[in-house]
Amino acid sequence: MTEKNRFSLDRRRFLVVSAGTGAGLTLGVLLPGCDGGQAAAPAPAPSGPGKAGSQLLSAQTFEPNAFVRISGDNRVTVIVKHVEMGQGAYTGLATLVAEELDAAWSQVQVEAAPADPARYNNLFWGKIQGTGGSTSMANSWEQMRKAGAAARAMLVAAAAKAWAVPEDEITVSEGVLSHAAGDHQASFGDFAERAAQQPVPGEVMLKDPEEFRLIGTPVPRKDSKAKTNGTARFTQDVQLPGMLTALVAHPPRFGAKLKSFDAAKAKAVPGVQQVVQIPTGVAVLAGDFWSAKKGRDALRIEWDESDAFNQGTPELLAQYRELALKPGNVARDEGDTEAALRAPGHKTLQAEMTFPYLAHAAMEPMNCVLQRNDKGVEIWNGAQFQTPDQRAVAAVFGIAPEQVKINMLYAGGSFGRRANPQSDYVSEAAQIVKASDSRVPVKLVWTREDDMRAGYYRPMYLHRMEAALDREGNPVAWRQRVVGQSIAAGSAFEGMLVKDGVDVTSVEGAANLPYAIPNLRIELHTTQLPVPVQWWRSVGSTHTAFAVETFIDRLAAETGRDPLEFRRTLLKKHPRHLAVLELAADKAGWGESLGEMRGRGIAVHESFNSYVAQVAEVSVHADNSFSVDRVVIAVDCGIAVNPDVVRAQMEGGMGYGLSAALSSEITFEAGSVVQSNFNDYQVLRIGQMPEVEVYIVPSAQPPSGVGEPATPVIAPAVANALRAATGRYFERLPLALSA
Repeated sequence: MTEKNRFSLDRRRFLVVSAGTGAGLTLGVLLPGCDGGQAAAPAPAPSGPGKAGSQLLSAQTFEPNAFVRISGDNRVTVIVKHVEMGQGAYTGLATLVAEELDAAWSQVQVEAAPADPARYNNLFWGKIQGTGGSTSMANSWEQMRKAGAAARAMLVAAAAKAWAVPEDEITVSEGVLSHAAGDHQASFGDFAERAAQQPVPGEVMLKDPEEFRLIGTPVPRKDSKAKTNGTARFTQDVQLPGMLTALVAHPPRFGAKLKSFDAAKAKAVPGVQQVVQIPTGVAVLAGDFWSAKKGRDALRIEWDESDAFNQGTPELLAQYRELALKPGNVARDEGDTEAALRAPGHKTLQAEMTFPYLAHAAMEPMNCVLQRNDKGVEIWNGAQFQTPDQRAVAAVFGIAPEQVKINMLYAGGSFGRRANPQSDYVSEAAQIVKASDSRVPVKLVWTREDDMRAGYYRPMYLHRMEAALDREGNPVAWRQRVVGQSIAAGSAFEGMLVKDGVDVTSVEGAANLPYAIPNLRIELHTTQLPVPVQWWRSVGSTHTAFAVETFIDRLAAETGRDPLEFRRTLLKKHPRHLAVLELAADKAGWGESLGEMRGRGIAVHESFNSYVAQVAEVSVHADNSFSVDRVVIAVDCGIAVNPDVVRAQMEGGMGYGLSAALSSEITFEAGSVVQSNFNDYQVLRIGQMPEVEVYIVPSAQPPSGVGEPATPVIAPAVANALRAATGRYFERLPLALSA
């Protein structure tokens, strides 16, 4: 073991929770810099499986951040602080604990952590609990392993004491403690209670990667069985005694306000119990969804649209084009780009690229169950932003965030939507309960149309690209102007993400351009519009990757060079980019002929500290349509904790990005959203899914994100493949041959 694989009490603090008879051991780890310097405080007893009897905290506890519970019946429960919304967090994080604990995978179960930023904060975000930015595995990599390793050490110490043998003679494998010489053997459950009485280990050793037996293997997902047999619990499944269902009538245009409403006909609908005004519209509460829906349809509402947004997509694009002609706030500036663009003998190229608003279109639309009680508020939902949601709901009722209890459920997809900086739909549920003065549970349901027309979107963007090639065909200048709304402005994240007028999420993927170009300037114009926006899967890279990678292909074509060779030359100082680029090209058979009206395109991009290259093969058909036939993906995400989950996220992330490449867009007419549901907001159908191959670069680096990095790479790969097949350049998404 190397020194970096060790940790001691002066660097890490441990929580040991002893229990009542037979209840077992709970242990966690609190990393320095994440407790805000506050003194330790007792925590409520953990809930979950265990033998009868209340669980008690030991007298010497620190502020708890519990991740492991071992019960007398030999079950190992891993408490996971991140929401499971399909990305495999439950499986990956449990694997880290089980690896260092040497537990049998079959004895491991997963429990969602409560909302408590003091114990379960995202270590990359400070004192905030939440899931996003593909950080679940990366921020928990050491934390969860150390929790498992500490639990193992205490079990070993308990066994050594009971058997009167040296600790280093005890082996642990598949959840069994053994001492071969003394013919002793016991399960974790046998020693759980005694392990809880052991002193906190002064030093715990982590495994070297060559010792891993679970990390790096395709262990079965922990959420698959429940999701296939119907026992998985989502918000829509919640049924509580006396519960009412609420739907909200929102303004037809952003910025409009309620002028007046007549609820007489709505109240006449059987099942409707209340109609209340809230800041975002008018809510109808009924005993079931359909009654609430019919009641909402029966409302007579007059809206004040004097300050409402009333523009259409063409007008917005015209304004964006004007801005793109002017210098913007500087995100990166190297060399003298202006002089290089105008230098005699340099060939200058230009392009304008446009990207529409996009809906998240999660399979489970927004919903939330909320009940007010004497202690505060209780919520049931698949929360992605626990701490912001707690704060927002607390503000509605004038209570402390700690009085907002969140029962974590599965989320049926999110793609960023549930991580709303304004906690929009959760706050709306709170406003309904407050306005109705209800003490019964209220389930707020947004229909697909509600979220499509009154939700939050990936902003619309326009890029103005300029580059110069010298006489030898080398790129010597690159200027990229980005125009679009800020996601962070006006949110609690503004101070962190907006620097000198530049929202870093608007230019990520461009400001960190890896290509060796001596004169480089990235600028940003941030537009001010009432259209609500927020992060969308892979955030800024959703548009910057397309702009960069298609423009690089254009530069290569202008010099008559192969796109792969052109990239190789410019990425010599970026070995991880090169590695995935080479792997994807090799596995795709780059350079082999595909035949007439077929094309192959390549793109490479880094996001969330992961590197992804994709090669797409397309066919152009006689009716001026095209199909994406095959996609080869290479990814370097550090250690692949579970290769099957990594492959699934590469496939799913690519498919999500392919929807935006082929068909998805939100457009406006006179301020109103045109699209309403999957009939006119098209997403990828199963028949459109290409054959996909995923190759993972072996790595000893700590794991990085896999939920998002595949999403932005597919659109430029497909566009470049279409250029290879047709000779045309494509400058807008979604792609269309008829444009």
